[in-house]
Amino acid sequence: MKICQVEKTLVSTNRIKEMGHRPLLVVKEKNGSRSIAVDAVGCIPGDWVICVGSSAAREAAGGKDFPSDLTIVGIIDHWVED
Repeated sequence: MKICQVEKTLVSTNRIKEMGHRPLLVVKEKNGSRSIAVDAVGCIPGDWVICVGSSAAREAAGGKDFPSDLTIVGIIDHWVED
């Protein structure tokens, strides 16, 4: 699991049908690296979130065949970045 901050929504009009209409978000880790995550919980820019990767990301996004390497699974209620 990773703690990331949501930066913004990523708009992608062309997707494979297996992705459905799940929102895609740009998230940033503490070290500054950015990734694209599937939003499974309904967060907004500025939220600190918990992300999972690999097979956990696919399951959290909708099933083992869902094409995701990173999925947001929780919104952190209180987080102070060190």
